[in-house]
This record gives sequence, C-alpha cells and structure tokens, in this order.
Amino acid sequence: MIEQPYVSLEDVVQDPVFPDVDIALRRGRHIDLEDSEWFAFLADAQSHLEDLYRRFGCELIRVADGYFYLLPSGDRLGRRHLSRGEMLVGQGLALMYLDPATVKAAGVVPVAQLLELLTSLVGRDRLIQMLNFRKRPPKDERVAEETARREVSKALRGLERLGFLERLAEEEIRLRSPLMRFADPVRGLTDPAQALARLVERGEVLLEGDDQGSAGELEEALPPEHEGREGDRRK
Repeated sequence: MIEQPYVSLEDVVQDPVFPDVDIALRRGRHIDLEDSEWFAFLADAQSHLEDLYRRFGCELIRVADGYFYLLPSGDRLGRRHLSRGEMLVGQGLALMYLDPATVKAAGVVPVAQLLELLTSLVGRDRLIQMLNFRKRPPKDERVAEETARREVSKALRGLERLGFLERLAEEEIRLRSPLMRFADPVRGLTDPAQALARLVERGEVLLEGDDQGSAGELEEALPPEHEGREGDRRK
C-alpha cells in the first residue's frame, strides 16, 4: 500500500514549499518537471489543492505534457490576458518547440531564429504591427528591425515570468513544455506544426472550447490586487 504524503489540506499548507508554489500559481506561473521540488509537491498534493483552488474559482490543471497551472473559472482571483505580442511570440515558440531540430538542441534556440521565423510567416511590417499595434512600423529598415527585436524581447520577458521559457543569455533561450498550451488548438491534427504556422500567419489563436473559430487569448489567474493594474488587458 502506497503511503499518502498528505492526509489533509492542513498538512499541505503546513509544507514549507506551499507559500511559494501558491503565490507562483496565482501569478500565472506554469510549473513543470524542471521545477522538480515544486512539481513533486503539486503531484503529491493535487487532490487537496484542487478542492482548495476550486473554492477560489480556479481549476488546478495538470497537463500530460508535464506541467501544472491555474485556470480561472470565475472572477474571484481576477484574470490577466496575455498581450498580443506575448501571444504571437508564444505561438512562434510553440512552433519551434515542435521542430525536431529543437529537440536535438535540448530546447535551446537563438532569439534571432525566432525573429526569422515570425518575419517569414507574417512579414516585417505586419510583425511589428502585431507586436505593438499602437504604433505604425518605422519606415527605416534598421529602425524597424530594432523595434521588432525590442518588442520580441519584451514578450519573452513576460513569457519567462509565466514559466514558458528560460533566458540563458542575451540571445539564447531554452523552451519549456508549457509552451504546448499555445498548440492546444491544433492538437490531434495530422500536421499540427503546419496548422499552427497557419494560425500565426493569420495572427489568430484559437482556444480549446472556442467553437466560434474566433481569435482569443490565454487567461492566467491573478491575485485580486492586480486587477486594477491589468485592467487595460481585460476584455
């Protein structure tokens, strides 16, 4: 008989790891196998935490790809939508994650390769518009390229905070399994990479359960005090 590490929710919250994991989840952090201590804690405490977070209007999701995250099912914790730039970059990274060459490189890719991929799919001017839709693309080619790099870097910082990737150096990143959230709309298709590339080309993301075929955004849980600061990102 396998001994249960936690008999009750009280045992779970008394674990020294709980506060850090709880705060990370509420901030939208994805916790994968690379977060070995946190992941093991969530795996052991999953049943107790599912009940706890459900009381706050959230679902603790465990994905077969090997990661946990909180999905809001109500408004008690607030919601944060990823920016358009983060969505676009996340889709591009998911496309790279599906590439066998990335697997051979242990998930490490240069940022320049990401820029090349996005530019080839949507074009330079449209890429800048999608990354920063409030401004017109610069006419000067050098300025336009620098603008694209700056906006991509900004999106990468946001995605890193949420556990989608790890910055190794100024021009290199390591992709992590939670990026597969961006590939959810094309799971089960014959060629998911090609289907995801078409979504990037059209500047769309289709969420699981979206039967309207419309553009949408990933949602992350936020603690109540963040709601005001994130109001401009809410629909």
